[in-house]
Amino acid sequence: MARLQEVAPHMFEFLTPNPAVSLLKEDHERVKDLFDQFEAAKSHTAKTRIVRAALAELKVHAAIEEELFYPAVRKPIGKEIMNEADEEHHVAKLLIAELDTMDGSESHFDAKFHVLAENVRHHIKEEENEMLPKARGVKLDFAALAEKMRRRKEKLTADGVPPAGEEVMVKASRGKGDSPARAAKRKAPKLPKRKA
Repeated sequence: MARLQEVAPHMFEFLTPNPAVSLLKEDHERVKDLFDQFEAAKSHTAKTRIVRAALAELKVHAAIEEELFYPAVRKPIGKEIMNEADEEHHVAKLLIAELDTMDGSESHFDAKFHVLAENVRHHIKEEENEMLPKARGVKLDFAALAEKMRRRKEKLTADGVPPAGEEVMVKASRGKGDSPARAAKRKAPKLPKRKA
């Protein structure tokens, strides 16, 4: 086999793990495990702890994808897949920002986290079945990209993720603990009653 690899060095590239993709998939597994732990948790304290851990993981993961991985593969993968990934991140970051304003005692806390988990699981499935396989074919130094991603992840984990636009928007639009529907209802003007 060594002789064959010398003759056709690129023939067996598909067997070599892509370090940047591997890093993303490791994050995916950690987050899915936290979602499973939440579903199995019985106590409010355990659920709140798991949610906080998942939100921290998701913020860092989204940041390294958006800052480093997505820009590196966007053009060769195509705007349709990448634009959908951007929008899925936006929806997840809105839910993350809303959960960040909650302490876990709110009536919508569990439901909101379940919706986040469903959305993220869907996003992971699409990424791993569509985007990441296409990324393998991109001519790019994935080892160097993975190193940049690793360093950025360490910094974000240590220093925190800067607020995203979604966080600013959520904080400006509602009070602590409301669902967007309840906040809108609370702020909606009273309409005059119709005469019969």
